[in-house]
Amino acid sequence: MSIGTRLFTMIYGERVGSDEFGNTYYVDRRTKGGKRERRWVLYKGAPEASNVPPEWHAWLHSKTVVVPVNRAKPRAWQKPHEPNRTGTDLAYRPPGHTLMGGHRAKATGDYEPWTPS
Repeated sequence: MSIGTRLFTMIYGERVGSDEFGNTYYVDRRTKGGKRERRWVLYKGAPEASNVPPEWHAWLHSKTVVVPVNRAKPRAWQKPHEPNRTGTDLAYRPPGHTLMGGHRAKATGDYEPWTPS
């Protein structure tokens, strides 16, 4: 984070909470409780927007007024939140991808090209 963001947060920011990734969420003291509150997040580590869990994303975008203090216990079918892995070594690459060896499975012969009549 830049020095300007840090100063702005120290002067005008009121800490609201943090998430399991260590990100800290703030609201502007001057607009708190108003029609259009100003809300922001200070990321722990790299500033990557996909590191924000869904409940905090909803709060940041004023979809909910309630601050997500205690996260509800996830249901059995829910997976834990993971940030976007695109562009990293952990990104999904299907079989035949250039970075996975580049060898596709052979065609099975069930392909029939379309020919206009």
